[in-house]
Amino acid sequence: MHQLTYDDIKAATDRIAGHIRPVTVAPVDPGTIRAARGGLLDDRSEEPCEVWFALEFMQHTGSFKARGAQNFIQAHREAGTLPSAGVTIASGGNAGLACAWAAQQQGVRATVFLPTVAPAVKVARLRDLGADVRVVGAEYAEALEACAEFAASSGALAAHAYDHPLIAAGAGTLLEEIHSHIPGLDTVVVSVGGGGLFAGVATAARHHGIRTVAVEPENCRALNAAIEAGRPVDVPVDSVAIDALGARRATALALDAARGDDVRSVLVPDGEIVRARQELWDHHRVAVEHAAATALAALTVPDLPAGPTAPSLGYRPGSGERVAVVLCGANTDLSDLVRTTGS
Repeated sequence: MHQLTYDDIKAATDRIAGHIRPVTVAPVDPGTIRAARGGLLDDRSEEPCEVWFALEFMQHTGSFKARGAQNFIQAHREAGTLPSAGVTIASGGNAGLACAWAAQQQGVRATVFLPTVAPAVKVARLRDLGADVRVVGAEYAEALEACAEFAASSGALAAHAYDHPLIAAGAGTLLEEIHSHIPGLDTVVVSVGGGGLFAGVATAARHHGIRTVAVEPENCRALNAAIEAGRPVDVPVDSVAIDALGARRATALALDAARGDDVRSVLVPDGEIVRARQELWDHHRVAVEHAAATALAALTVPDLPAGPTAPSLGYRPGSGERVAVVLCGANTDLSDLVRTTGS
């Protein structure tokens, strides 16, 4: 296994410069998220932490995945290893969109395999990007198997949604930009599916002395289970965020990046994910997918116990802690965010 290093992140930063949108960070109003018990918009008087949203949903194709896809295809273009059969990938949607976009930029074909749980909005956007879309199986793992068979028979270059050092390194460029925007950053909070974003971000964060909080839905806990077992293991997947965070197994790259006191793995219930997503819309007019809201939900789970012995439900920052929350994607159906209220 290639062990991801900070040099990989730096090489990716140079490679994709000018091809992706630099991330925007936005400070959250003081007191919105508190260091002591309480959730979003709590009005108690405890000393607040300092929180920023990293608005990565504004990235090309609507998610951070554009970084890894661009790094992957650019690296193969430089090496002369892009085949005439193009590239292929299995995805819950976002990685496929990013791969199709990067392939289109390079003038190569993209064949994308999706499970049936992929939202229709992502399928439609893939077709708009000229991808050959194939819907196979009820879960990501089944789409991945079909993708591997297609790559073997067609000669297409197999990309991966998260389990590849070039993909993870590209994702890690996000932390480099966040760090440049927020001096003295203590903690970055990221959602985890298979672990590509986490692996890249945690590798870069460790170099800068920044803590990484890895957040998963309670019933999509591939990384959390791998940490417990000491090796990647298969887990059942069942969550409102399954389309993006529904990997059965975390990558070994992610498990390797999680080995250290500067990483905290936490879980959040689906109800808190839904609530955090709705509050982002209600109070900030930010519409993100459930996977993005998962990161914020870690900070807004109510009534967390204090101290280092607290269970792995959510994350409670310390007083004055400087925290960046990655809002990683916005490829979502907006209809369930609209609330009907009386006039």
